[in-house]
This record gives sequence, C-alpha cells and structure tokens, in this order.
Amino acid sequence: MPAQRYLEIMDTTLRDGEQTSGVSFSPSEKLTIAQLLLTEVKADRIEVASARVSDGEMAAVKAITKWAKANKLLDRVEVLTFVDGDVSIQWMQETGAKVMNLLTKGSLNHLTHQLKKKPEQHFADIAEVIAKARKKGLLVNVYLEDWSNGMRHSRDYVFQYLDFIATQPVKRVMLPDTLGILTPEESFTFLDEIVQRYPKLHFDFHAHNDYDLGTANVLEGVKAGVQGIHLTINGMGERAGNAPLASAIAVLNDFMPG
Repeated sequence: MPAQRYLEIMDTTLRDGEQTSGVSFSPSEKLTIAQLLLTEVKADRIEVASARVSDGEMAAVKAITKWAKANKLLDRVEVLTFVDGDVSIQWMQETGAKVMNLLTKGSLNHLTHQLKKKPEQHFADIAEVIAKARKKGLLVNVYLEDWSNGMRHSRDYVFQYLDFIATQPVKRVMLPDTLGILTPEESFTFLDEIVQRYPKLHFDFHAHNDYDLGTANVLEGVKAGVQGIHLTINGMGERAGNAPLASAIAVLNDFMPG
C-alpha cells in the first residue's frame, strides 16, 4: 500500500441508507441531506437514488442535480443504475445526473440463478450499456453485486469479470460485501489480491454491518489499498446497515494517519 494516497469517501445514505426498514425521505429532505453532505460534511461523492424507482425519486434527483450543477458539484452526485439497455440511461438524462453506478453481477451464483446467463452474455450486455452511456456523456462506475460471495465461491468468475471490465471505459470498480459476510482477515486478503492484480483500476469497497464488522472491514480495505469507501450516516442501510460514517472516519483518522 502506498504511504500517501487520497481516499475518496462516498456517502450512500440517500440510496442504500434509505433501504433501512421504515425510512423514506421526501424530495426536500433528500435535497437538504445532499447539500449538507457535500458542503458541511464534505463527502467526496454521494449516491442519491436508484434509477426507475418512483416519481418521488426522480423529483428528488432533479432537485439535487439542479442545485449541484449551479454549485459546480454535479460530478460528485451518483445514481445506482441497471443493465437494462438504455432505460436507466434515459432516466439519468431526464434527471440531469451525470454519474451512473451500474449494478452488475459479482458472483457466479447471482449470474446463474438470477439472470440465468453465461458470463460472456452478461459482459456483452454490460459493454453495450457502458458504450451507450458514454455516448450520452455519462461517467460510469460499476458495482459487482455479491462480490464477497464471488470471492469465496467463484473466484475464477470474479477475475474473468475484472479482466473484462479492465478493458472498458469505467472510472471506478465498486466491490460490495453485499450480504455483510466478510471477516476483517478476508476483507484484507481479497482486496489486497485484487488491488495488486489490477494496479491501474480504481477500487471502492462497500461494507455491510450484518456481523457488526463494517468499520473493521473498512479499515482492512483501506490497509489493502482501496481508493474509495462507501459509508452512511449512523450506519443506515438494508438489514443491519452499512459501515457508519462517523465511526469509520474516526478510526481511519486515529489509526491510519497520513
């Protein structure tokens, strides 16, 4: 791991955090939280919604992108999108968002049982969406959904996928512990191997807190050399939540100076 590097903080309170049971933000609440995260908390990036979810989501993203554009912050606002041809791309264009986080399959289990496709078919679909998005002037990051299970049970597929994505015009590759299964040792081992194997790619790590190990796993991910981490206010998120913003930042500042 380099002695000095810039670590991006991506806050996903307004997307993953809103998946907390019983939580639903209004468009005005989303705008206020987005403004605070970018101007007061000074998060590097924020993920504000999932595409195609509802009219309320669209209204919220339109308000956020309008404000962000006026304040020259639009490239720091991101939206979760899907491998769906040009449907998510059109949604992005209508809302004014410019950065899409494309949800793809990071394990052979998800690919086989959810999509019922071969790796080559999935890669072709992903490449098509990326090409269409780039033609529309969008910046593309990719999520490898269920990546942690992929590393445990279908490593060859994960590396086949990463070999493919390394040929694509994406800015960041996001590696989520989707079901919150990783131990700190696994987090370091898996991420260190990938960072070393693909030194030209930017990797984000997205930890979940199902075993209350989210912050510990984030620390190990940063030790392994990831360049971005995903956090939420108060650890909000689906099931047991995400790594909490305040805790993770305090741990990194106190135990990983520089």
